[in-house]
Amino acid sequence: MGVLILGVLLWSFAHFFKRLVPEKRASMGDAGKGLVAVLLLISLGLMIWGYRGAEFIPVWYPPAFLTHVNNLLMLIAVFVFGMSATTGRLRGKMRHPQLTAVKIWAFAHLLVNGDVASLILFGGLLAWAVAEVIVINRAEPVWDRPAPGEAKKDVVLVVITIVAYLAMTGIHAWLGVWPFPG
Repeated sequence: MGVLILGVLLWSFAHFFKRLVPEKRASMGDAGKGLVAVLLLISLGLMIWGYRGAEFIPVWYPPAFLTHVNNLLMLIAVFVFGMSATTGRLRGKMRHPQLTAVKIWAFAHLLVNGDVASLILFGGLLAWAVAEVIVINRAEPVWDRPAPGEAKKDVVLVVITIVAYLAMTGIHAWLGVWPFPG
């Protein structure tokens, strides 16, 4: 579990680095971006390694119907994440679409995983995303909402969402975790 915890903490630190010590981060220039990228890659590796190697210690046994809720929330999370890149009508409807998507993703996974390692991974990333939004909003209280674009771009977002969702479920199946009710 220590590797998993270290991965979540490193992920959080790498993301908070710019906000916690902005002068230090600014003085590093592009090297700072590289450092953050390396720390994030290492943290991802630690989280994957730690989660896959963690002993299964059950805390609760989620009811089967929550798989349906999880799948719906995951589809929504993929869509919301995509809102950060859209140039359609939905652009600017939400200040932090990527962090909101992480919160939805983490909550959805907490619904269907009742073990300690899942609480650490998904609960830790949920806590990080909540804290990140708070820190950003305090540092930048005024948000300049972008102007909405063309509606046809939102149709593209829906198509990309469906394709990405199917790809993600395929990866889960390939990894041995069937994401649909049996």
